[in-house]
Order: sequence, then C-alpha cells, then structure tokens
Amino acid sequence: MAALTLSLFSAIICCSVAEKLPNGSPPNIIIMLMDDMGWGDLGVFGHPAKETPNLDAMAAQGMLLPNFYTGNPLCSPSRAALLTGRLPVRNGFYTTNAHARNAYTPQYVVGGISKDEILLPQMLKKKGYVSKIVGKWHLGHRPEYLPLENGFDEWFGAPNCHVGPYNSSVTPNIPVYNNSEMLGRYYEEFQINVNTGESNLTQIFLREGLEFIHRQTKAQQPFFLYWAPDATHTRVYASQSFLGKSQRGRYGDAVMELDDSVGQILSSLRSLGIEKNTFVFFTSDNGAALTSKINGGSNGPFLCGKETTFEGGMREPAIAWWPGNIKEGTVSHQLANVMDLFTTSLSLAGISAPDDRTLDGLDLTSVLLNVSHSLEDRPIFYYRGNEMMAVRVGQYKAHYWTWTNSIQEFKQGINFCTGQDVPGVTTHNQTEHTMQPLIFHLGRDPGEKFPLSVLTKEYQDVLRSISPVVEDHKKTLVAGVPQLNMCDLSVMNWAPAGCEKLGKCLKAPKSKPWKCGWPH
Repeated sequence: MAALTLSLFSAIICCSVAEKLPNGSPPNIIIMLMDDMGWGDLGVFGHPAKETPNLDAMAAQGMLLPNFYTGNPLCSPSRAALLTGRLPVRNGFYTTNAHARNAYTPQYVVGGISKDEILLPQMLKKKGYVSKIVGKWHLGHRPEYLPLENGFDEWFGAPNCHVGPYNSSVTPNIPVYNNSEMLGRYYEEFQINVNTGESNLTQIFLREGLEFIHRQTKAQQPFFLYWAPDATHTRVYASQSFLGKSQRGRYGDAVMELDDSVGQILSSLRSLGIEKNTFVFFTSDNGAALTSKINGGSNGPFLCGKETTFEGGMREPAIAWWPGNIKEGTVSHQLANVMDLFTTSLSLAGISAPDDRTLDGLDLTSVLLNVSHSLEDRPIFYYRGNEMMAVRVGQYKAHYWTWTNSIQEFKQGINFCTGQDVPGVTTHNQTEHTMQPLIFHLGRDPGEKFPLSVLTKEYQDVLRSISPVVEDHKKTLVAGVPQLNMCDLSVMNWAPAGCEKLGKCLKAPKSKPWKCGWPH
C-alpha cells in the first residue's frame, strides 16, 4: 500500500511540474555519464585538489546524492542497466561461461543488447522526444545493436571504448560514427597521442552536445541527450589547453576538461532560457580503475575500485540539477542507483513504465523535488556476472561472496584494490560466505574494513532482516538470456557502414567462434 501511495503521489507531483513548463511540455532530459570516474574525484565529495568548480557549483545549485550506485562495476553492463532500468542479469548483459565473471563488449564479442529489451529513448518517443547519444555506446557494435536501431534518433561517437592503437591487419581500430555511418577511426582520423595523451575528443563531444541542444531548442521539441564522453578511461586523454593543468597528472587534466564541459552545457541551458525546463543528471558508469599504469581516479573512502563489488567499484558521484524544481544545495541520502534514471525519466516525461517486465529502478521524483525525504526502504544488489555478491539494506551491507581478482593476475601486478588489502575481505579466490555473510555498517565503516562480529546481537538482528530480502530476490529473479558468451574475430569492426566512401574497409578473417574467456 505504501508503494502504491508513493507511485500515485509521484504521478501527481510529476503532473503538477509539467503544468508549470512552457505549453505544458515535458522537461528535456540530459544524462551525463562519465567513464571510470570515481566518487572521490569531485571537490564536493572532498577531493583536496578542488579542480571541479563547475560540478561543485552544479551540486550547490541542485542535489547531491552520496548513496548513488551503478548497476554493475564494469562499463557495458552498467550502461545496459541505465538504459533498460534493469539489472544486467535480467537484461542479458552478463556471461554464464564462468562463475561471477565481469563481461563486457570488446569488439570481438558477438552479442549486444537484446531486442527483447526496451530502451529509454524508445519509451520517450511516446511523448515526442528526440534523442541523441554523444560518446561511448558499448552495448554492441554489430549493426543490429547500434544506437539508431535501439531508439536513438542521432549518434556521434563510438560503439566501443577508445582502446588501441591497433595494427589494422590483425585488429581494426575502433570506428567513430556520425549517425549510421563511420567518419573515421580512433588513432587515425580521430587522434589520441599515445605519448602525450593529447586529443580533441572531449571538445568534439562537447560541440556535438551543444549543437543538439541549440537545434532542439530552436525546434521547440523535447529532447533527451545522453552525453557519454570517455576521457577518464585509460588511455586517459585531454585537449592541449588542459594538458598539464592539473596537479593530479593526466587523469586530473581529463577531469578538469570534463568539468569545464559540464559548465559550458549548463551555461548554454541558461543562455537559451531552458534551464527550468531541463532535468540534468551527472554520474559515472562504475568506480575509478585502480589498476591503470597511468594515474587514475579516486574512490574516496571506499574499498577497491572498478571490477569489484566493494563500495569503490559501485558507489558513484551523482548530482541532480533542475533550477526552479530541485531545491538548491540539497543532499539526499536516499539509496539510489543508475536504473532509477530510467524510471524517473519516464515519470518526468509523463510516460507509464512498461508493465510487462520487472524494473529494478524506482521513481525518484518525490526525492528530487524535496517533497519526500526518503522513498520506501529499498535494497541495492551488487552483481558480478551471474552472481549476487552482496546486498545493501539501510546502513548495512552483507557480502555473500568476495573476490577481487585471481592470485595469478595479482602476481602479475594486476590489483583491483591497490594499497587496500583487508584480510579475509579482499580475497583473491572466490570466497563464499552464504552461510555466514560478512556484514558491515557503512555509516561507521564506509571502507568495509571491520565486519561485524557474528557473535553480536547486532549481527544476528541484521542477518534476520536482510535474509528475507535476498531470498525473495533470488526466488523471483528471472534471468535474461546471456548475451556475452560468444566471441569471434570475424565480427570485429572490419567494415562498418560508410567505410566504402572513406576507403577504410578492411578484410575480415573467417568466422571461428569460441566461448569468451573472462578472467575476472
């Protein structure tokens, strides 16, 4: 009954907001998704460098959400979660080739986003939204998986991450698309200097986003901009005017340029007079990578980073901004996650969520508009591949499995928890705790260093409250068909659409599919 009342209440709030907007139109929606940017990278979250003045101002003008999570500690599954409102284990962005393995979409993976899934831009079309993605897609690079086949009207960016450069006779460099045709490839027409890290890509992505905003404002059509630059993913890059600017090295240079870009986008909304009709949300796809040979990001006080289901891998920076609607300088401690953006965006647009599938996202409208200080208690599930590794309920987090990465990788210098070894917690073997979960109080111990003693009343009380949540989740879970099991060199980006015009087509090898091996 409480959930039903909340849903009706949110619908009333949404309608009352829509009535205030020009011509009763739904708000524009901008989701800014960074790549491997950590919770602790922003000044507003305490980074001592204080090099994010625009994001800090965005938080001061809007709402900070310090308990915001991604749907997975890795790029592709987390993006699939955002755009479908569903856990990767439901939407198919996982593997069953091995237990609890992170899987994603490098260009030799055969699969991509399932046609059974409904993506946010497809839903927004019901209210006349024009949708554009700028930057990294990562939900499959084969033609049927690309953005324009999945609800987006426009695209400027790449299907995969900017890894490379490659020898084109063995592996093709990643193509950059303008809508349905490639314009060139990373490290070729779109340069990233491997020695200096210089690249104009963030400026290009900024220009594409601003041009779309201006054009849609002029056309007086509601728009959805999914702005997904990837400068903070290794190889980290920045344009010439930002290189060497940060005291944090090249990673800091990239953060400063992204911060400046966010500032320009928000300033543009104000200059166009549409800031009160545009909902903007800033976050990241997963925690900062702690394994990069080049200096990476900060996960603040949290344990470990990208690829892990500790807090550093899944708790993300999050800021909501909507002048005149979201009260300035507010902080919400509501447990929230990236899948909530799907449901919340639909609510703001006045669109009913699909009722033929389970959604893992909640409508945050009442929280964002400061009408309610909390939603119903909701769990946060931490998945790694096909395994639920942990769950958070309230201030408590219970680990049913722990694993960082294999001891073999660790001995080779790959460490997902650099400088943060916690005996019995940051295990290098997949360690099951199902019969006696490791439980932490994240309010007292955000770094997950001191598990509660199983002999205490507190532990027993928490276990009694969390166990039914886990049992109900597992009992009702219907897993999607795994899309990330098969690999084949022949499906790589050899000859993307438009390559003929550019003379950039490459010959693909014969198909020899194999089961993908996911090491961690």
